[in-house]
Amino acid sequence: MKKSPELYLSAREAAAELAISPATLYAYVSRGLIRSEPTPDSRKNRYRAEDVRGLKERRVPAPEPRGFRSFDADLPVLDTTISTITEDGPIYRGVNCVDLAENDTLEHTATLLWDVSGVDPFAADNCPHVSDEMRAIADAARRATPIDRAIAVLALASSADPRAFTRASDGRAMVGGRIVRLLVATMLNAAPSAGPLHQQIAKAWAPDNRHAPDLIRRALVLLADHELNASTFTARCAASTGLNLYDAVIAGLVALKGPKHGGAGVLASQLVRTLVDRDVEPLVRERVALGERFAGFGHGVYKHGDPRAQSLLNALARAGAPRKFTREVPERIAEATGELVNIDYALAVLVHALRFPAGSELALFAMARSVGWIAHSIEQLQHGKLIRPRARYVGPAPGRRAAIAEKS
Repeated sequence: MKKSPELYLSAREAAAELAISPATLYAYVSRGLIRSEPTPDSRKNRYRAEDVRGLKERRVPAPEPRGFRSFDADLPVLDTTISTITEDGPIYRGVNCVDLAENDTLEHTATLLWDVSGVDPFAADNCPHVSDEMRAIADAARRATPIDRAIAVLALASSADPRAFTRASDGRAMVGGRIVRLLVATMLNAAPSAGPLHQQIAKAWAPDNRHAPDLIRRALVLLADHELNASTFTARCAASTGLNLYDAVIAGLVALKGPKHGGAGVLASQLVRTLVDRDVEPLVRERVALGERFAGFGHGVYKHGDPRAQSLLNALARAGAPRKFTREVPERIAEATGELVNIDYALAVLVHALRFPAGSELALFAMARSVGWIAHSIEQLQHGKLIRPRARYVGPAPGRRAAIAEKS
């Protein structure tokens, strides 16, 4: 029996339905997204209407919370059960991270993001083994930046961990616990410890500040994950090739260093240091007049301000941090530019208030975000699929070079 013509669309109709070029339509067919078959009476193909319309529906972005800023529609989108972003703050498996940061630790946040309950990744006996080679590299790199030292040590760590490539869900979580402990210890130039992570950091960087442990704990929880940001997507792509969690974290560390990502905290600290001995309003007015931007202000996601930043700044204010930095600077910059404070600025104020070593903004960010990288890498390894986005070719049409050669 001849199939009803309503089941099919011509190439022109299908391309028009999806608002794409014929070349993109053929790419969708080659990837199995749309079925095609020859028409009975010509050499042209016809395309299943249900596939075309189903794809069109999947390409329509889901409704977002009121006032929420959209992502670039051309960027890849992946399904995840780990986290999402709302105007009230990131959600970690159904829990708002701002609420979580009131009392929780990075260790407990990790067990939530890694979705483990049968094992304890931060049990006292789950400390990483440090080989002689790892120790030698760490000693040789003591004066390097914490993030570079960590990359060097982690590059050798999987060889020292016989369970680095485990495929068991609980086993991967245990590897994650060892990685986080090793990362923190390496960045602090210390030996791995089973002590609470925020207390280890406070002891190393702010031993005499009684507020330091709680402020660090809060910052670590707030920074643990932020959905598919650049470093997390990089770590997830790396994990999709089948490598181990140590190497996936290295990929995340490298991506985090960029000034448009984790490096923004370092730039925000430069702003804070500039303002220490200067009045806020004249400096802001001067920079705005020159067309300069303020690191730590504005965000590609939060239209009404970053809730993580406000949470940390409020805690800093309660701990006695100068009002100039917790209130006046954010208010004056928002008034002059319309850009609201983000977590990078709040992190810079934390580093200034606790008198942390220079560059520790990036290190603290990496310590926290390693938990998110591990969560997404574990999820990707469970999926078992290679992340392979396609590129939209906009270069010269095939044959152009030959045509140019003929003319010459």
